[in-house]
Amino acid sequence: MNQPLQNDLLLRALQRQSVPRTPVWVMRQAGRYLPEYKEVRAQAGDFMTLCTTPELACEVTLQPLRRFDLDASIIFSDILTIPDAMGLGLYFEAGEGPKFKHPVRNSQDIDKLPQPDPASDLRYVMDAITLTRREIDGKVPLIGFSGSPWTLATYMVEGGGSKDFAKVKGMMFAEPALMHQLLNKVANAVTDYLNAQVEAGAQALMIFDTWGGTLSRERYLEFSLHYMEKIVAGLKREHEGNKIPIVLFTKNGGQWLDKMAETGCDALGVDWTTDLSQARERVNGRVALQGNLDPSVLYGSPDLIRDEVRKVLDSYGTGPGHVFNLGHGIHQFVDPDRLGVMIDAVHEFSAKAD
Repeated sequence: MNQPLQNDLLLRALQRQSVPRTPVWVMRQAGRYLPEYKEVRAQAGDFMTLCTTPELACEVTLQPLRRFDLDASIIFSDILTIPDAMGLGLYFEAGEGPKFKHPVRNSQDIDKLPQPDPASDLRYVMDAITLTRREIDGKVPLIGFSGSPWTLATYMVEGGGSKDFAKVKGMMFAEPALMHQLLNKVANAVTDYLNAQVEAGAQALMIFDTWGGTLSRERYLEFSLHYMEKIVAGLKREHEGNKIPIVLFTKNGGQWLDKMAETGCDALGVDWTTDLSQARERVNGRVALQGNLDPSVLYGSPDLIRDEVRKVLDSYGTGPGHVFNLGHGIHQFVDPDRLGVMIDAVHEFSAKAD
């Protein structure tokens, strides 16, 4: 049985309710900067085994909570679980990141894509969420997540990572109807996936739009934000009497925060290229904001880290609606003790900020 939350600061802040201090968590907080993660990763043998074994995914999700005084956990998984469940053959090549054996390049490829059933095709994620909720025992909320349709489609069409996005942008410009067909299919899959995560025990949801920032404003609104808005409209916003906050994050998307705030989401992630005070003006109190320390700051001295934390908090200013986070995922070579300095500084400087 899931226990009542002992620390609900994250959920309250995401709903712009008053909190005694700014809650803090970190994107990729369960990961390879931690020596204990590396041990479990070695035990698993490969990354996909780690992702698809609920007990191991649960263990690495819990690791940062044992080490740091964080206000949230995020389930350990990968954004490419949906394309993998669609039969594209996800694998990881050393030093080159994720790749697909069967990339999507034409209408026949899109027509063949199945609609994954989260209860069966992605059951390992649901089992990991349910197990983790039980093990957390109400200490902090658990966040579920997915990649955005545009980001997932980028990997699906390119067949892996890309520097110029030539194939996916080529499809977008040359065959926009085909691109929309793919994005619509992926958006439906993401909606089902996230709703299943809520049923399994996720208490907040985040959509990562890693590659939306590579688009022009016009194309971003049409090919990325439109589909995230569609997902938000299809999500369960309440479960077992509790509201499920939704966070959208587009890397390098600070110039579109005003439009993102119109989607119906509860909060927006902000990377370090946008000042939080300016972000706050753009959203005009419609949503909470999450961010936005440059992850590279954690390579600095403890004094520098403390100074930079204070700058982020000062940039946001007083009043509710701020969740402290990095502006993107924590780097693998960061000393974990430096993250501890950041977290302690957030606690110290934000107390009674309201």
